[in-house]
Amino acid sequence: MGNRRSFIRNISAVSVGALIGKVSFASKEKENIENNDFLLEESKQATIQTITILQTTDVHCQNHLHDELFWENGKSVFRKTGGYGRLATYLKNFKKKNKNVFTIDTGDMFQGSELSVETTGDAFVPILNAIDYDLYLPGNWEVIYGKRKMQNLLGRLNAPKVCANMYHDLGEGKRGELIFQPYYTWHVAGIKIGFLGYTDHLVPLRQSPVYSKGILYTHPEENLAHYVDVLKNQENCAFVAIIGHLGLSQQIALANNDACAGVDYILGGDTHERVRVPIQCKHAKVVEPGAFGSFVGKLQLTVENGKVIKDEYELVEINESIKPDKAIESIIFDSEAAFLPKMNEIIGYSTIPLYRYFVVENPIDTMILNALHWKFPEIDIVLSNGFRFCPPRVSKDSTGNIPITNSFIFDMLPVDSTARMGKVTGQQITNWMEKELNNVFASDAGKRFGGWVVKFKGIQVRFNAFGEEGKRVQSITFKGEPLDLNRDYSILACEREGDPEDMLCRMRKVKEAKNTSSTLHTIMREYLKANSPITPTPENNAIILDASPELLSQVHGVAYEFK
Repeated sequence: MGNRRSFIRNISAVSVGALIGKVSFASKEKENIENNDFLLEESKQATIQTITILQTTDVHCQNHLHDELFWENGKSVFRKTGGYGRLATYLKNFKKKNKNVFTIDTGDMFQGSELSVETTGDAFVPILNAIDYDLYLPGNWEVIYGKRKMQNLLGRLNAPKVCANMYHDLGEGKRGELIFQPYYTWHVAGIKIGFLGYTDHLVPLRQSPVYSKGILYTHPEENLAHYVDVLKNQENCAFVAIIGHLGLSQQIALANNDACAGVDYILGGDTHERVRVPIQCKHAKVVEPGAFGSFVGKLQLTVENGKVIKDEYELVEINESIKPDKAIESIIFDSEAAFLPKMNEIIGYSTIPLYRYFVVENPIDTMILNALHWKFPEIDIVLSNGFRFCPPRVSKDSTGNIPITNSFIFDMLPVDSTARMGKVTGQQITNWMEKELNNVFASDAGKRFGGWVVKFKGIQVRFNAFGEEGKRVQSITFKGEPLDLNRDYSILACEREGDPEDMLCRMRKVKEAKNTSSTLHTIMREYLKANSPITPTPENNAIILDASPELLSQVHGVAYEFK
């Protein structure tokens, strides 16, 4: 009996021990599973990486903090933004604090200020190199000083340049080699990103043809599918971005074109639009980060196992809270020193803010038209191009008015063109106006030019922006009477170098066309000296019937709002 009790006791102890062992083993197993789960999660986290593409565009040589217009709650609001010093600080600090960062500028970096004209762009090479961009695209204004100078300026920049639609023109329609390499690949976070460059193929039409002499431009559709295939299937890129300087409408049209299949994003420029939420098109998303160094476009990509699994976009405002980079400020100071007395000379004053953001009429353009009319009162109709560039000027000095400096004349009119006059019929004016309105408001986004409505004084035009092509103009009056289609009217605008002798402001068959002895800059200086302070309130010479006169963009038909 005793042996039996002992045996039972021993068996019980073994059973309890076995049970304890099983429990311990189970706990250990559970711990191992939890540890493995943690390690797997940690490993997964290690394979997920973030990369960032930072974009600037259309800075137009604006070196300093400047007034900027924002549209908030249905009205204009002005804040101080921009300047290469602050832009450099933001880009450099972001690169220091984050891995896998790539910076690009997509054009119009050598035109737009008095310093750029005085140095034919040379002053901006050391600034751009000191900022240390990773890639460049030539914009439509890079040709302002001619082809050879464009090649020299861009060639002195340290980073690569891409453009797949600018060729050497060998004459008689013969196309030579590409001027720049068509694409660039960035190997990062275990993947390749391909950047394919395209600039505005309409440059010879939109600007003085002489600027781009020697360059043959092609439409992106001509070789886009080919290079996308190269990037996707030869270079094995996991993400393909077009860096473009085509204008937002043209970029939207391209993103909806089947030639764009395989492209993920178009990082665009040219029309100074501020896209805060990417515009989703058929094949790609489209963005554009404003102008004048006021913003940086920030595209963040999340990469896992060799694939881009997420994209996030943000428009970053470069404002007064960012301290300027001392090294960049020093370069700017040295480059401007010899020209500062002339640049800072006050030519005149305005009593109201000067800006150029509305598609139809603006104070800056009104000031230019008033000056032309003042100088040539005998001319029936004066014209001015639908430019976009020039930061606003709203800050007053001790006089209580807004100073207009010599440098501001260059900001709004970087090319000091000669005033040119001629005669055209009322029918020519009507046909020309229909064509100009279609350039801005065409229902087909691919047919829109990059500029705003042409500006004029002496006639009043009532039109439907979104009406039928060729039938937008509802009425044109001259001195309160309907325009006489058979009568000749005298007109005056600026000469465009390289245009035919009978062309004026893109109007053909102008009679008795001839240059005056005055240039736009001399006219502006004379007018301001004689008339300051001025109050260039828009006069409703152009009356838009189917949209607000405060229309801020030519882009329509997509989810986008300029603000």
